[in-house]
Amino acid sequence: MPTIAIIGAGPGLGAAVSRRFAREGYSIALISRDQTKLDALARQLQNEGATAHGYAADVRDGAALESALERAASDLGPITTLQYSPLPAKTYLKNVLELTPELALEALRFSALGLIHSVRAVLPSMRESGRGNIILINGGTSVKSRAGFSGTSVAFPAESAYGEMLHEALSDEGIRVAQLVIPGAIPKLRLENGIDDVADRIWDLHRTPGEFRTMLIPLDEGRE
Repeated sequence: MPTIAIIGAGPGLGAAVSRRFAREGYSIALISRDQTKLDALARQLQNEGATAHGYAADVRDGAALESALERAASDLGPITTLQYSPLPAKTYLKNVLELTPELALEALRFSALGLIHSVRAVLPSMRESGRGNIILINGGTSVKSRAGFSGTSVAFPAESAYGEMLHEALSDEGIRVAQLVIPGAIPKLRLENGIDDVADRIWDLHRTPGEFRTMLIPLDEGRE
């Protein structure tokens, strides 16, 4: 059974993607900081017929993140799809005049370095099997900086650059690396089926080769 690991899993997008992939026969590895919340979400998905388990790790702790992914692979089988979508803390959305080196470094750990640790944990088995998917979920500051969102304006482009380099480096190995940019809070985007439309788009990215970056909606229609 293929397995998707969702970094930053929660009751919103993480749950919607879990249900979408579970319908396609995937096991679900849920990863975020709070084990209690992960267990509650896993039970909910299990009650709906999915195979799902939670593994607590803070994405700013690279060793813990790699360990969580290794435990998930041991329990559920090799990770065939990795979704990196932790929701940035509000502290990363300060004005650029309030940005400190310490906050910038924390934002980089959260976004770029967390992704690098995650990829290091799952890529060897993907390369060995000759297939896999790595999907980045980012806000609009990954493509256009905003002075009022200084932390993500620094960290998201670094994460995007790493993802784009992976896309190029792995294109001949059967491993798809893609980014979905969501320029704003999902409830405010007026999608016909709300968050389920986003989960469907992520499923499409998983199964259809294409360019590295996909915009959920045009950047000027969103707010972040």
